[in-house]
Amino acid sequence: MTTARQGQPAPGVIEYHSIDYIPKAERHGKVRDQFTLWFLANAELATLAVGFIGISLGLSLGWTLVAIVLGEIFGTFFMAFHAVQGPRMGIPQMLQSRPQFGYLGALIPQAIAIFLFVGFNIFNTIIGGTALATVTGLPLEWSVVIMALVAFALTMAGYDWIHFAQKWGTYIFLAVFGIFTATVLLQGQLPAEHTAMGEFQLTPFLVVLGAVASYQVSQAPYVSDFSRYLEPASTSRATFLWTYFGSALGSFWMIGLGALLLALFPGAQTVDSIVSGGDLLFTGFGTFALAIALIGMVTVIALNMYSGHLSGLAAVDVVARVKAGRGVRLVAVAIIAVLGTGGSLLLPEDFLASYGNFLFLILYFLTPWTAVNLVDFYLVRRGNYPILEIFKPHGIYGSWNARGLIAYFVGFAAMIPFFSTALYTGPVAEALGGADVSVFVGLPVAAILYWILTRNIDLTEEQRLTAAEAAELEAAGEAAMHDAEVS
Repeated sequence: MTTARQGQPAPGVIEYHSIDYIPKAERHGKVRDQFTLWFLANAELATLAVGFIGISLGLSLGWTLVAIVLGEIFGTFFMAFHAVQGPRMGIPQMLQSRPQFGYLGALIPQAIAIFLFVGFNIFNTIIGGTALATVTGLPLEWSVVIMALVAFALTMAGYDWIHFAQKWGTYIFLAVFGIFTATVLLQGQLPAEHTAMGEFQLTPFLVVLGAVASYQVSQAPYVSDFSRYLEPASTSRATFLWTYFGSALGSFWMIGLGALLLALFPGAQTVDSIVSGGDLLFTGFGTFALAIALIGMVTVIALNMYSGHLSGLAAVDVVARVKAGRGVRLVAVAIIAVLGTGGSLLLPEDFLASYGNFLFLILYFLTPWTAVNLVDFYLVRRGNYPILEIFKPHGIYGSWNARGLIAYFVGFAAMIPFFSTALYTGPVAEALGGADVSVFVGLPVAAILYWILTRNIDLTEEQRLTAAEAAELEAAGEAAMHDAEVS
């Protein structure tokens, strides 16, 4: 255990924790590793596809980049604030929904999160498989399965190995894609319509803004999963800032690069654009860059499997108590892997349209959840929770929490007139020419309503339990560790 506590995974060591509390004796790692984890999690090929949206809708490159920047600034705030919850609470992200929604009520955001992780892996695995097939010449189906198997192995190795892979993957990405990006900027010949800012078009501008914000907000259910091993003394500011800038910079780099590549090579698909852009330097460099991008694709698929299995176990825990152990993790990760890989083999051909619709659907469901969760943590309970009560079916948080559920559904309902998808366009969105601004409505409505509903909440008993259970909590965490090691 010594090597792992220093933040470096020991050969042969496989994580055994799942949704149980991480005791202080096992806390380790450096806060700055949140930067490399979230940088590479965003600096990958699926992120590149988000940059295609504005150009494909006829928006100029200049206005597309403005929309991307604004979407990054706005959306990343919400995902990065969740990072602070990890070291403070020591449990996975979606398990933390129980104080706001109740023991059973938390199944609602947990189910949405599972859909998120599986859905993202459908897109990520097909893009990664396509890239691997392009580099190696293997059949696409084989390439998809290979990508999934490698990611599965990394996921089973666990938290420390994922951080390790993200750190070194970031260094490699910076070297190769630094050269790649410089080449595209210096050697690429932009069409005339993209050499100036061009005409401002409200609808595609808001579509890009919403898609980028959605992409960042949709990472909120992951964040604590990859910060929960940090020491409780880790400062909130440092945890937030390393997460924020890692995610925002990695995402902006690839989304902006995607917009630039589609402007240079109209009609190109994600993988083809990398090959074409890299070959501006010399023939073969594009394929080499694509091979390097496979590192990020494997790790992001692993991130989805990892958080997906934690959300799945949090849901199962309602029916049957989940204990720490590698066997439990193996079954849960395998289920998420099979769902994502199977879905990727059935992905419709109209990938870009499906991807845009998926991003907005996830945004709709996640927006009120992240608002309620963050208001509860920062303004209502101020990071102080009796953790053991979160694991009790009949604990202080009850089965259903009306405050959280009301705020969630009212926030969601307030967004409906602003929806703009292929399935449904609300009256306000229709009046705006199809522009979707629902995120800017759902967040404040759910947040303000939850804050109002909790103004008279009595936290005396929770505060007493938080102080009283401190020693018991650590003992329970260490006991879970011992039981897992024995089994």
